[in-house]
Amino acid sequence: MFQNFDLNQLIIKIATLLFAVTIHEVAHGYVAYRMGDNTALLAGRLTLNPIKHLDFVGSFLMPAILALSSSPFIFGYAKPVPVNFARLRNYRRGTIYVASAGVLANLALAIICGVLFRILQSLELFQYNNFFRPFITELFLLLGYSVMINIVLAVFNMLPVPPLDGSRVLAMFLPMRLRRQFARLESFGIIIIMFLLISNSLRSLFAFIPQLMNLLLGSDGLHLFLVLIGAFR
Repeated sequence: MFQNFDLNQLIIKIATLLFAVTIHEVAHGYVAYRMGDNTALLAGRLTLNPIKHLDFVGSFLMPAILALSSSPFIFGYAKPVPVNFARLRNYRRGTIYVASAGVLANLALAIICGVLFRILQSLELFQYNNFFRPFITELFLLLGYSVMINIVLAVFNMLPVPPLDGSRVLAMFLPMRLRRQFARLESFGIIIIMFLLISNSLRSLFAFIPQLMNLLLGSDGLHLFLVLIGAFR
């Protein structure tokens, strides 16, 4: 299990995950603030300081276990930003905007990192002196993992399972009676999510992620990233 363990890669994975979940939560809070709810602001959560958002299990334990077990994808979460949806100026539209903000922020970050990865790849930096090669390698790993982790977070959070973001968007399109019944599932949301993960029911969803990475990194870029993380030996 641990024969391919690489401390540098583990640090890069966790660092990119922490930044990704921080951006995700700040996006929720900022859009809520713009829509009329300042709960996140008053709680001191509209900050890019990851310490304010960390959750021991979701931000450290879970991603570390996944990384050490050679999981193809790394996943985690931060403490949810507090939002009082009743204070939004337009409840239905505001809820959709707030719920979508985290996913859109992760997609935007994935696109930005993908563009930077392609630009650096076009410069053929690996032809430079060996003295710079370790730094160049870690820079490509940082951008590549940022693309992968942000895509995983965005795709996973779009699932219509409470309390994931996709469930809040879906709820706004349901009749009130069904919306109330759907909201009751949130008490069992974590159990449902764990069941989906353990039963491998999300295989088709995760199979879609390499296609998105190929779109953002390009086929040559994805191949380079896979080589750097040791997928090909």
